[in-house]
Amino acid sequence: MEQIADEMDATLFRAAFNPIIAEAHDASHGLYHARTGDTLVQGKSGLPIFVGVMSFAVRAVIDKVRETGETPQDGDIWIFNDAHLGGTHLNDMRLVRPYFRDGELFCWLASVGHWHDLGGGAPGNYNPAAKDAFQEAFVLPPVKLARAGEMDRGVLDIILRNTRLPQSAEGDLNGQLGALDLGVKRMDELLGEYGGGTVSAALDALSDRADTLMRAELDALPDGRWEAEDFLDNDGIVDEALPIRVALEIRGDRMTLDFEGTADRCQGPVNIARPTAVATAYVAIKHIFPMLPANAGVMRAIDVRIPEGSLLSAEFPAPVSGYTETILRMIDVIFAAASQAAPDRVVANAYGTINALSIAGRKKNGQPWVMFSFYGGGHGGSPESDGLNHGSAPISTATIPPMEILEAAYPVMFRQWALRPDSGGAGRHRGGLGAIYEIEVLEENGAEVFLFGERGKHAPKGVAGGSEAATNRFSYQTDDGWAQPPMVSKMRGIQLRQGQAVRLETPGGGGYGPAAERDPEAVARDVERGLLGADAAERLYGRGGAA
Repeated sequence: MEQIADEMDATLFRAAFNPIIAEAHDASHGLYHARTGDTLVQGKSGLPIFVGVMSFAVRAVIDKVRETGETPQDGDIWIFNDAHLGGTHLNDMRLVRPYFRDGELFCWLASVGHWHDLGGGAPGNYNPAAKDAFQEAFVLPPVKLARAGEMDRGVLDIILRNTRLPQSAEGDLNGQLGALDLGVKRMDELLGEYGGGTVSAALDALSDRADTLMRAELDALPDGRWEAEDFLDNDGIVDEALPIRVALEIRGDRMTLDFEGTADRCQGPVNIARPTAVATAYVAIKHIFPMLPANAGVMRAIDVRIPEGSLLSAEFPAPVSGYTETILRMIDVIFAAASQAAPDRVVANAYGTINALSIAGRKKNGQPWVMFSFYGGGHGGSPESDGLNHGSAPISTATIPPMEILEAAYPVMFRQWALRPDSGGAGRHRGGLGAIYEIEVLEENGAEVFLFGERGKHAPKGVAGGSEAATNRFSYQTDDGWAQPPMVSKMRGIQLRQGQAVRLETPGGGGYGPAAERDPEAVARDVERGLLGADAAERLYGRGGAA
């Protein structure tokens, strides 16, 4: 079953037009319950956040079918990007298709991929100044793209008219359609070999086993209640910190995650819809209990309480394009709370932001171009080792697109792509290092820059006595030298001339355990390799880098 979803992932990655899917693998596929939409099986190559959130997307289609009174047919396909129904943000285009066996609905197949651009006020759709969803992107509710295998060209025309990059959008759509076709073919083969009854029973057993395993894991932990708090820098509109709080409680074989005390819904786009918040809790749980299978049974023993009116339960048309920053902070506070209950299971905070960067302009022939990508940072130290240097965000298995691909596709040049010394938090096991990226605009007409990040004011935290990491730092060139954005971690509409650049210095990860317990040879090795300066070694470890 997993192989089917994995093959669907691979099919889209090979066929997609935009590098965010083709190179970064910002997409996912899975199989979902015929009645409830619960996750049955998810591909292992797609984004973890989609594991939980895609079940809400399938439920949105199931609800649509009930509202309209339609009877799904073989070959029907629904398409939508409404984040308040299906979670995440408007760039993530979802396709949902019913799968039939002997004339009966057996399950749903679903595909989601991050499209490059869907209109809105900022190319690439990460608009840090958006005050509603309409300023972020074109909003598409669940509609039928295909009926009994026949494509509705009118729906497709509407979608392609609302993007700056219609060729890219149509290419990505065709890749997703191909992945769904392959899923149907492989399901036919599987059920033809084993029969629908056997496969259905196996899916039920997988969910039941996941529930049993989760309860056993919780039962082995101490009962108690632990709290944690962290902050977002601002919402992109008002420069005030926004708290995210959680209370983690374990009683026997059940866990409660209560986010009471989190900031109210805000004006800017760091709100998230409730489906996204619940899915984020699932991702955090999977990190803490990595051996559990990826299906809905894992969450039966966990009660996720999201306060109404908070920025974790925003309703349409609240802006949500910066959802990645908020869910990363949710994971950080869950880890921080869990570290008090079971420090051997949790790592320190990772860098905590994807640093979504859009550089856009027009070529001399008038053709628009949009380079959108996200960038890495350090992961937190763990009970066993130092944190990973320059990794992807823990919400994601997505890779950072290679600079060779980005330079080949867009009129930019990377002046620098390097590790950022001294950026990891000190500890028995130090945090991983962040990175430095400096990107120069080559296009004669110049370009406009949009950047949506976090951790510019509130550093990634260490756990178990470890220290915090370096904060995020952005700058860009002007005719008068380098400048920094007033919102620290967010900027909008920055004009760069040909030859000018934007610079990102990303956070490291937090440290694990007291710095005094670090092996002196490890400190000396870090200094020798240039990962840690001699002054920083003296300040953080009191050793000056000498073994």
